[in-house]
Amino acid sequence: MADLSLLKVGLEGSASALVTEERLATKVGSGDVPVFASPMLIALMEAAAVDCLDGHLPDDHQSLGVHLNVTHSAPTPIGFTVTAKATLKAVDGRKLTFDVSASDGVEQIGSGVHTRIVVDTPRFMARLAAKSLPRR
Repeated sequence: MADLSLLKVGLEGSASALVTEERLATKVGSGDVPVFASPMLIALMEAAAVDCLDGHLPDDHQSLGVHLNVTHSAPTPIGFTVTAKATLKAVDGRKLTFDVSASDGVEQIGSGVHTRIVVDTPRFMARLAAKSLPRR
């Protein structure tokens, strides 16, 4: 098993994005109102969790998101910057659990829990390649 001893509860990460037309619910198909889209919020929260792990995973390993439980609680218009934060709250073998939140500079716009799994990258890519082979 990989050495995950650098993964400590309390590690923090963040990610930010400007709310542009391409990130609006009307553009990504998640609604009819021109506000920051929930799928973009989720992607930003995942990016914050990935940032949290930067430099803390063994070589040839990465994390994959496997579960999200997120509330998108306030709208954000175009032109604002949304910042997501992730804090590692539990390490259970390869399973990592994060508290995530996001703010638009005026208020908190979302929060929740995100789970990621640490995988051996070459092994994972081999499995992916095998799945892509033609089937009989």
